[in-house]
Amino acid sequence: MKRTIAIVAGGDSSEHDVSLRSAEGILSFMDAEKYDCYVVELKAGSWKVDYRGQSCPVDRNDFSFCAADGRHEFDFAYITIHGTPGENGLLQGYFDLIGLPYSTSDVLVEALTFNKFALNSLLRNYPELHISDSILVRRGEALPREEEVVERLGLPCFVKPNAGGSSFGVTKVKKADALRAAIDKAMMESDEVMIEKMMSGTEITCGCYRRPSGEIVTFPITEVVTSQEFFDYDAKYNGKVEEITPARIDPETARRVSETTRRIYQILNCYGIIRIDYILSGEKGNEQINLLEINTTPGMTATSFIPQQVRAAGLQIKDVLSDIIEGKL
Repeated sequence: MKRTIAIVAGGDSSEHDVSLRSAEGILSFMDAEKYDCYVVELKAGSWKVDYRGQSCPVDRNDFSFCAADGRHEFDFAYITIHGTPGENGLLQGYFDLIGLPYSTSDVLVEALTFNKFALNSLLRNYPELHISDSILVRRGEALPREEEVVERLGLPCFVKPNAGGSSFGVTKVKKADALRAAIDKAMMESDEVMIEKMMSGTEITCGCYRRPSGEIVTFPITEVVTSQEFFDYDAKYNGKVEEITPARIDPETARRVSETTRRIYQILNCYGIIRIDYILSGEKGNEQINLLEINTTPGMTATSFIPQQVRAAGLQIKDVLSDIIEGKL
């Protein structure tokens, strides 16, 4: 019999609509011969499944639903929520409580990777990893003096929500007197804000996942080239970017990036598909690999980085998704 899969999307952040687009992608990628898949949209106070043209409320007690043909349960949850509650551990904790297997890392890993400052603080314990310096600002606490920020981090620097994605609320700050407005903007997305030293160089991103055998597979690397100030929302979703897969980097650099990606995956004990963004700086062929961000529920539209990389690897995306599902069932 076919397994019944919930593709869980939406959420309560600014990335709600982006998540729904990823859900459409995953639905199109899934192996229809193995799985019956339905999109479950989560919003605060409203969980609904699109079941054969019916919009059915989901029972939060056990994540089941009732339709005209009776009650239905899911065998697996494929989480593609970008932001809360699917990328910060909240939804993973709920699924753990009701005993439903899911596609991502566990509660601890999701919570940690969602908190950029906490994640960077942990990974600085590994000397082989290069991470930019940063300052954390919390809502209600005194702001650092502009002079202190400039002296420590320099200008330009980046101000970003400590918990969030899709570049919502991110500002590249070029003048000290623009820091306060940038912090206020980021606070609209998160109660904590990170001011980060700017890293200059070539931006790349590398996806990977764990097969049921335990093997960690890395995909071909994508180079990100944009005419924008940085890889912001407009560049990501409105086509103002050139995405080159495989990246135009030295083969030895590509090998080291793949090795670094596997190493981080192992350190954190991740599960499912993740995507790690880096900045390459320094001499070509001998670049320093600087960690930028870890995405544990990366975009999954037909044109997103991960499907691009899977195709470049000569793999079928339906087989990768099946590996993730079967590894938990």
